[in-house]
Amino acid sequence: MKKETRLVIGCHLSISAGFHKAGLDAVSIGANTFQFFSRNPRGGRARALEPADLERLGDLIRRYDFGPLFAHAPYTLNPCSEKESVREFARMVLREDLARVARLPNSYYIIHPGSRGGMEVASAIELVARSLNEALEEQPGVTLLLEGMAGRGSEVGGTFEELREIIDAVENNSSIGVCLDSCHLLAAGYDIVNDLDGVLREIDAVIGLERVKAVHLNDSKFGLGSKKDRHAPIGEGEIGAEAVLRLINHPVLTGLPFNLETPGDLDSWAREIALLREGYRGVKGKG
Repeated sequence: MKKETRLVIGCHLSISAGFHKAGLDAVSIGANTFQFFSRNPRGGRARALEPADLERLGDLIRRYDFGPLFAHAPYTLNPCSEKESVREFARMVLREDLARVARLPNSYYIIHPGSRGGMEVASAIELVARSLNEALEEQPGVTLLLEGMAGRGSEVGGTFEELREIIDAVENNSSIGVCLDSCHLLAAGYDIVNDLDGVLREIDAVIGLERVKAVHLNDSKFGLGSKKDRHAPIGEGEIGAEAVLRLINHPVLTGLPFNLETPGDLDSWAREIALLREGYRGVKGKG
C-alpha cells in the first residue's frame, strides 16, 4: 500500500526579530517549516541565541508539527577559495554555525560548496572536505547538507559527481546529505521538466537518494543548461507550476521538507504555498 504524507513547505524568512517571530510568520502563511540565514548573508557576526526565544520556537514547532528548519550558511562562506584568509573565515563560520545549529530545534545546516577560482576541481574538493572534517569532528550530530549548484563559473557542486566526491572525501560523512534546488538543477542541465524520473535515477546512481534530505523550490528565469542562477516565482519561469507540482508529488520526494527561495513577500509566499498545497496529493512510495 502507498502511504499518505503531509506536505512540509515553507520559505526563507528573516530572524531579525527572533526565531519565534519567524515561526509565527511561517504559520501565518500556511507554512510548517522555514529557512533562515545562520548569520548575515554577507558574513559577519551571528546574533546571540536567546534561550527563551528558542524555547518559544520549540513550543511553536511542536504545536504546529513543523518539519526540519533550514539554516543557510552565508554566501561568503567559501572553503575552496584560492585565498587562505577566505578559507580561514569559512572554517571559523563552519565551527561557529554548527555549534549554534546544534542548539536549535530540528534544523539542517545548508552550505554552498564554494567557488574554486582557477584551482583544479580535485584540489577544491579536497579543501572543502578538509573544512568539513574539522567542523564535523566538533559537532558530528548536526545534519549538514551540500546544496547542488547551477554550475556557473567556477562553482563547485554543479554536478552530482562533484557532490559525491565531496561526501566521499569527508571521513565522518554519515551526517552529510544533499539539498536539491529546482532552479539549480535545471540551470546545471538536469531536465526536471521533461525527465524528472531520469534525473532522480541519476541522483540515486551517483549520490544515493537516501542522501537527499531537503529541497529548495524555485522556478527559473532561464532554461535548461543555462548555468544561470536566477530564481523566479512558481509558475513564472522556465520550469512552470506543473513541473514543480510533479516534483513535490514524486513518490521518492514526498515527505521531504521543501522551502521556497522565490522573490516576493509574505503575501506572495502565502499564495505560492496555497498553490502547492492545493496541488499536493500526498502519496509516498509503495511502502
